[in-house]
Amino acid sequence: MYPILNGLRVVECASFIAAPSCALYLQQLGAEVIRIDPIGGGMDFARWPVAPGGQSLYWEGLNKGKRSVAIDLSRPEGRELATALITAPGPDAGLLVTNYPQKGFMSHEALSARRSDLVTVRVLGWGDGAPAVDYTVNAALGVPCMTGSQENGDTPVNHVLPAWDLLTGAYAAFAMLAAERHRCRTGQGQEVTVALSDVALASLGNMGQIAEVLTQGDRPRYGNALFGAFGRDFTTADGQRVMVVAITGRQWTGLVTALGLQEPIAALESSLAVSFVADEGQRFVHRDALFPLFERAIGALSLDALRSRFETQGVLWSTYQTLGTALEHDPRLSLDASLFSMLEHPSGLRYPAPGAAATFHGAERHGAVRAPRLGEHTDQVLAEVLSLSSARIGQLHDAGIVATA
Repeated sequence: MYPILNGLRVVECASFIAAPSCALYLQQLGAEVIRIDPIGGGMDFARWPVAPGGQSLYWEGLNKGKRSVAIDLSRPEGRELATALITAPGPDAGLLVTNYPQKGFMSHEALSARRSDLVTVRVLGWGDGAPAVDYTVNAALGVPCMTGSQENGDTPVNHVLPAWDLLTGAYAAFAMLAAERHRCRTGQGQEVTVALSDVALASLGNMGQIAEVLTQGDRPRYGNALFGAFGRDFTTADGQRVMVVAITGRQWTGLVTALGLQEPIAALESSLAVSFVADEGQRFVHRDALFPLFERAIGALSLDALRSRFETQGVLWSTYQTLGTALEHDPRLSLDASLFSMLEHPSGLRYPAPGAAATFHGAERHGAVRAPRLGEHTDQVLAEVLSLSSARIGQLHDAGIVATA
């Protein structure tokens, strides 16, 4: 964590990945994040992966460093408490991250009636407010129809990484800081909606894929081949699978030299009247002629021999490995790096947890903080933010409106 956003208070009312990750990123840069949780936990409180005891590792990963206030939001008294926390006074408060519906007590209209300069960042599924998750947006956009090999036929292939959730969370954090800066300059609050579908569609457009479809039709499947350049998986003599990529001319030259393929590549270029060094696209166009040359060359070498040649020539490549293998053996992915802090988590497990992914050179990196236990900070937050007395907090407990861990 970095103390860059110290003083900012963000209230989060959210579940799943996108909105909680938005607030997590803000917390990792120093903002105070107060989660308003339903008593007993929200929709993602028990989501997999889970610890042996059943506690969600997913939930405690996305909520590190936040403070949890457990409130019964089904009751008017609970909704009034939540509203008071969201709209509490202060120049660095009045910031809400949520994926709750746009209507109801947590609508921006209702909340801004209590605090006119409120900034609400609301994560949506579809831009019209209809529900969606990463996997349904991805299916609707056709990305699974481009994933996999031709052998998959018409069967879609889902990606295990929820990319649109993660991108939306990061974009929502960026949008929050932009809206907060606007408020600092003008005194005006506003609602910002960030829809998974909009982030996904914009991302494909930014990479040229919408233009590609409009002018050339849908992209077919190419398996593990890198579209538009040279790249694919190959197998070494000792059965190790590696991913090899060459995008720039320098990368291509280094790869060809490392495998001693200068003569056959030059002969192929001559016969096809192309230059693979000058035009990365030609490497993709003629991949069926190139791949067998690299299959034989890589297939004749052990992984150790290949590594020695590739490192000498600065080749862009990697072995395929499981996450467990990577964490245990790959020094580039070490859990001993400053990115991680060893923590005792609410699940009762002790394991390293990441902090801010960016490194701010010249600023001190603070260690990550574990996720809260559900309702752990209820009393403290109600006293600090709303100035409620211990007697009043006790009454709220007795009435079942709030709860502690």
